[in-house]
Amino acid sequence: MLIDWFTVGAQLLNFLVLVWLLKRFLYKPILDAIGAREKRIAAELADAAAKQAAADKERDEFRSKSKALDDQRTAILAKAADEAKTERERLLAQARKEAGEMRVRQQNAMRDDQVKLSHEMSRLAQEEVFAIARKALADLASASLEERMGEVFTRRLREMDGNAKESLAAALKTLSEPAVVRSAFEMAANERSAIQNALNETFSAEIPTRFETAPGIVCGIELTANGQKLAWDIAEYLAALARNLESRLDAQVSPAPAT
Repeated sequence: MLIDWFTVGAQLLNFLVLVWLLKRFLYKPILDAIGAREKRIAAELADAAAKQAAADKERDEFRSKSKALDDQRTAILAKAADEAKTERERLLAQARKEAGEMRVRQQNAMRDDQVKLSHEMSRLAQEEVFAIARKALADLASASLEERMGEVFTRRLREMDGNAKESLAAALKTLSEPAVVRSAFEMAANERSAIQNALNETFSAEIPTRFETAPGIVCGIELTANGQKLAWDIAEYLAALARNLESRLDAQVSPAPAT
């Protein structure tokens, strides 16, 4: 069998032309399309990965913010609870303080009332004793009570001991104003004269004297000069009676102990 080399060459050439044509017009566009599709898929995958990464980042940020908000809420609630506890303790302490102050005020008011009652009873007792003493002395003597007190005062003035007499004499010698004789009643002229004579005779000098009334003396006579004083009254006896009355009141009305 003879080989037709022309035919073989022509077929070979046709095959090469066909291969070139296929590569030029078929394989290349297909390969380009496949490459483009691969690039598009890769880009889409990269975009999806980026979006996934962004989503993961946003999710992590959300979780972080949510945790921060939870922590902040917990801290706020804890702070509010502490502040509420502190305020409650402050209000309780203030209430206890106010209650204690009110209790002290009540106790002070009770003590003040007790003192006022004691003083009033003491005053009434003093007045009663004074009235009884006046009546008793008036019944027993021909002179009035005032005259009796003047006599007792002048006798005490004349019978002063050495030290007291020297102190009063020194005060009388340096008088810048008259000596003051006080009594609870208005003295009669003869009583004033008797006291003035006793002063002059006792200290061998003319003693300038001013007579005044002082109801607080209750029952007695008092001489003052430059801070020195000579007095006689029944206040000591009445004071003892007042102390007795006050002790009885203290036993009957005693304030509750502070807690």
